[in-house]
Amino acid sequence: MGRHAFPAAPAGAADHRSLEQAADWYVRLHDEAASAADWTQWRAWLDRSPGHQAAWRYIEAVSQRFAPLRTDGEPRAASAGLQAALMPARRRHLRTLAWLSGGVLGSWLAWRHTPLRVELLALAADYRSATGQVREWRLADGSHLWLNTASAADFAIGPTERRLTLLRGEILVAAAPDAARPFVVATPQGRLATSATSQAPQPAGGPQGQGAGILSGSSAIAGTPDARFSVRLLDQATRLAVLDGTVQVRTADSGERLAVAAGNQVVYTADHIGRPGPADAGAAAWTQGMIVANDMRLDELVAELARYQRGHLGVAPEAAGLRVMGTYPLADPERTLQLLARALSLRVEKKLPWWTTLTPA
Repeated sequence: MGRHAFPAAPAGAADHRSLEQAADWYVRLHDEAASAADWTQWRAWLDRSPGHQAAWRYIEAVSQRFAPLRTDGEPRAASAGLQAALMPARRRHLRTLAWLSGGVLGSWLAWRHTPLRVELLALAADYRSATGQVREWRLADGSHLWLNTASAADFAIGPTERRLTLLRGEILVAAAPDAARPFVVATPQGRLATSATSQAPQPAGGPQGQGAGILSGSSAIAGTPDARFSVRLLDQATRLAVLDGTVQVRTADSGERLAVAAGNQVVYTADHIGRPGPADAGAAAWTQGMIVANDMRLDELVAELARYQRGHLGVAPEAAGLRVMGTYPLADPERTLQLLARALSLRVEKKLPWWTTLTPA
């Protein structure tokens, strides 16, 4: 697995039932007793709906990334028959890539917008973390940087600014004061800067210094930071939570600006900044290896846990809406799942070593 994150479940393209059926088919086809009839039935199931096809693509992607971690007692690698059955789809993908690469412009656009570019940049990043790993650094300017699971960032100090480029995942920054050079975080959706450049707009939310408990961070920082804030890349958006100080957002396309004060958070896209709201009380809990659930839906908590675990982690629709309270460890997702199962009368079901589902007991 290394530093690669597993693909997100294809929400909206494949429902829970399709994903579980795909896992069942994967187990069935990898059994030595799989027959020609099994392969025929699998093909009929696959062709029955786009949701089935999306679910199969997902389980194939997860199984391929999990392959280096298999042991002798785990399922065999995909058989020659499985590879052959999937070959037509792969050929279509290769033809698509070849078409995109037909000219210089096409190649550039394909490279600029493909996840492969992000993966390659993340592998070569100055600072990076593997799945399930949280790391901390002291930067050259005296600032502190935490990387959450499967994250990557580059950092450079210039004559007018200190710039951190978030390539993947989530970070927490405690920016050291520097009146001449603001601390800047660049994301695909825009630019964040500490209060040294936040002059014109009025800060959103209440006075600085609001926020308590786990928002206060994890490690001792030498001196008083200019600002402390977390930044997380979402699907086509960025979420900023300000713990201390003021951070100004400027969107990449529209140039919209907003100064966000401590105790508040916003989600912004390349052309719009959402309405500020109170920062999640557990916004920095991951730096302490914990996740805080404050009346959180179970499926939301499971989605967070899935970021720290290799393979697939899901929850049955019947249990998805259960409400959860408490603080849970991130370093041991298996233990957290067992705690949740006991508290909510659920069962931890494992179809494969890397496919886990919480279902009603």
